Amino acid sequence: MSPFLSPLLLAGALLGLSACAVSPESVEAPSQAAPPAETDVAVREAPQLTLNLPSQSGCDCASKPASRDYTFLERGYRALSEGDAVAALQHFQRYKRLELEPAAQWEADIAIAYLGMLPDSPFYDHDAAEATFRRLVAQFTDEMQVHPTALLMRDSLAAFALLNRHISDLESSNATLREDLQKREEAIKRLRELTLGPSRAVQP
Repeated sequence: MSPFLSPLLLAGALLGLSACAVSPESVEAPSQAAPPAETDVAVREAPQLTLNLPSQSGCDCASKPASRDYTFLERGYRALSEGDAVAALQHFQRYKRLELEPAAQWEADIAIAYLGMLPDSPFYDHDAAEATFRRLVAQFTDEMQVHPTALLMRDSLAAFALLNRHISDLESSNATLREDLQKREEAIKRLRELTLGPSRAVQP
């Protein structure tokens, strides 16, 4: 072997070793770039979060009535319970002026009609109160959300109206009975006159 070839062989061997030493890094380099790809896969495979929010189509917000301030209405109820019909009427009227919703107007009107149905009230007017009550009953719908006391007043007015009809029927019946009794007394008187004569018919 030539002495000049041994350095060349040694250099080639060193180059081969250096190539082997470098090649693992070149092979491992892509593996270091793998985490982004794995991250993308993990992002794609992550479950989607779903929120149980109500759908807009099922929202019933429009049908809910606007809130009302019951301050003056309840003050009227309190004054009525204390026997102050004048103060109660003033509170009911003020509530009617401030709250313009149909339900609020109905609540105020039924309370005022209730005052007109009470015999001890200075505003007692049975006929007007019953006419107002019948009008309000016709106006009331199931969709109207009114104060519970207003519903109690409505039921009380219905009871008052029924009681007054019974009283009217009894008074009419009593008037008929009185008329019949008077006719009988007159018939008995004429019968006595015919039987005993006028002079003796007047004797006890």
